[in-house]
Amino acid sequence: MDTYILALDQGTTSSRAIIFDREGSVISSSQKEFPQYFPKPGWIEHDPLEILDVQIATAHDTLAKAGIGADRIAAVGITNQRETTVVWDRFTGTPIYNAIVWQDRRTASFCDMLKKKGYEALIRDSSGLVADAYFSGPKVRWILENVKGAFKKAEAGDLIFGTIDSWLVWNLTGGEMHITDVSNASRTMLYNINTTCWDETLLSLMDIPRSMVPEVRSSSEVYGYTKQGLFGTPIPIGGIAGDQQAALFGQMCTKKGMIKNTYGTGSFAVMNTGAERVVSRNNLLSTIAWQIDGKTTYALEGSIFVAGAVVQWLRDGLGLVKHSADVEALAGSVKDNGGVYMVPAFTGLGAPHWDQYARGLIIGITRGTESGHIARAGLEGIAFQVRDVINAMSDDAGIQAEELRVDGGAAANDLLLQFQADILDIPVLRPVTLETTALGAAFLAGLSVGYWKGFDEIASYWKKDTVFHAEMSRNHADNLCTNWARALKRAGKWME
Repeated sequence: MDTYILALDQGTTSSRAIIFDREGSVISSSQKEFPQYFPKPGWIEHDPLEILDVQIATAHDTLAKAGIGADRIAAVGITNQRETTVVWDRFTGTPIYNAIVWQDRRTASFCDMLKKKGYEALIRDSSGLVADAYFSGPKVRWILENVKGAFKKAEAGDLIFGTIDSWLVWNLTGGEMHITDVSNASRTMLYNINTTCWDETLLSLMDIPRSMVPEVRSSSEVYGYTKQGLFGTPIPIGGIAGDQQAALFGQMCTKKGMIKNTYGTGSFAVMNTGAERVVSRNNLLSTIAWQIDGKTTYALEGSIFVAGAVVQWLRDGLGLVKHSADVEALAGSVKDNGGVYMVPAFTGLGAPHWDQYARGLIIGITRGTESGHIARAGLEGIAFQVRDVINAMSDDAGIQAEELRVDGGAAANDLLLQFQADILDIPVLRPVTLETTALGAAFLAGLSVGYWKGFDEIASYWKKDTVFHAEMSRNHADNLCTNWARALKRAGKWME
């Protein structure tokens, strides 16, 4: 009988489970949202137990939809929202606090202190990251400082930390495995991407005991098996990668200089830089893309905090549309942005600006401004941010971008992708399978068990659906980008 690969895609607002066949086609899928918690302005949390329950439920659901049992799953691959941080009891498996989400800004002042004390260069040189509240290390420190008795328990070896992949693997294996892969480890601000080891200096800087961190493994190997009774038959867990690295792999950006952008809650542009780390001059992140068969592949990344979340805000915050998909039609109801620009810095600005204190701005409003102009400005604000990052990437790597491969929920929006091609002046390629994050995790897992034989085989399954070519005059595109830069400057450093 045919066998398949199961990918668990644990995202920021929902969890998915997708079953893929040998050609990388989706056989069945399930997706469920879970609650978001906002205890204070700028704070965002998840309940780790809710994440676990929803993720396992989607796995059972997609197996049922496909009408197959666990005995026909060759391997499980895991991809996850990165940087989101869980601390739990080593012996009971109980989280001591909610998961602090990657978007959370509560540790901004601590990161400012690190910069003032002159540690920024050390952090960048070792981890490839900037000192920002985005990353896991400061979140772990906050939990240890603010949960009563946590630091003592951590020093005694009773507490462990993990990103969401670690939390899932721990529970899927019945507490047998406390691991992560190199791509997730490289997002913690605790891991040295040059030596590919946990960095003792960074751990000490954040007062995090060495005993808390998971064992770091490659991105494609059999780590262990799902516990007996969870799915009926134990399934090998064979691939792990953070969501953006998984999407890079799923888009088959396996050659140096290839770039993908994922339009999810945030937007993440990643360039494969090959076997060598590229040190950014433009405030981008140097990170690890994956490690397979002992070979480490590096990447440059530009992390944009708010992308698809703009559409959610237009829907839920302003009530301009009832459904996210309706934003494209509303934005298309006007011929242009009418001079309106939106900087969606709802939680500050990520790459290449790294302004923790920027806030959202809509400027250029007149009496003639309609809801369509606001919607269009929102979509264009996503594309402008992506352009800023890709231009910085090309400059850092000394490689001119030739094309952009795109995925994520908002990549279904033709108006957005056409505008993206117009202001980048390069082709934008949308694949047949938009679920490239899950597909990347599936490819990594399948490679580990010999389901696929190598890169050449899986590359043959990547197929483009639509190519968007630049249609706008360069003069008009340049004028739009100039005005965007003016709006961006006004949004900067708004909070004190």
